[in-house]
Amino acid sequence: MAENKEEDVKLGANKFRETQPLGTSAQTDKDYKEPPPAPLFEPGELSSWSFYRAGIAEFMATFLFLYITILTVMGLKRSDSLCSSVGIQGIAWAFGGMIFALVYCTAGISGGHINPAVTLGLFLARKLSLTRSVFYIVMQCLGAICGAGVVKGFMVGPYQRLGGGANVVAPGYTIGSGLGAEIIGTFVLVYTVFSATDAKRNARDSHVPVSVSSCSFIASL
Repeated sequence: MAENKEEDVKLGANKFRETQPLGTSAQTDKDYKEPPPAPLFEPGELSSWSFYRAGIAEFMATFLFLYITILTVMGLKRSDSLCSSVGIQGIAWAFGGMIFALVYCTAGISGGHINPAVTLGLFLARKLSLTRSVFYIVMQCLGAICGAGVVKGFMVGPYQRLGGGANVVAPGYTIGSGLGAEIIGTFVLVYTVFSATDAKRNARDSHVPVSVSSCSFIASL
């Protein structure tokens, strides 16, 4: 009897390895598949229609994002007071709402990056090939330029007078402070995208599709 109890104690002590956190699916076999690293160069993509369709999706997403958000910021700057317009919260809702809708629409086509920082981060993590990454960034920049260009074309005077709705460093802060805020904000954005699209996290914690979880996170920013 004593020997059986001793065996039970040994079995209980060695049932799970110390590297496996208790109470998680790490106790069992993997319920996810880690995708292999993307190749650095993938020439075959250049002959695929899905490759160009993804680039078009990134272009349209950044075009619409810049077009709507610039108009919203300019509308706030043109008003006599914050209370007579959408206000700061209205701008935040415009940015978050547009990102939510655009990521939801393009996640299944291109991944819904809509930001060169996200594309660069995914490339450095070997989740995208260099070919696709460069193409995405080019299309994102072109979309942003065209979005701002359309606003300027229809509203030349207000666009020039209001600086195109561009952010400026607030009084009392230095350029270094503004740069630091942008670095931290971009880091949080890319880090959360990685967290929301991580295969282990999605397999363990929820059954929500990656595209929906990504939208929810980005819209909350």
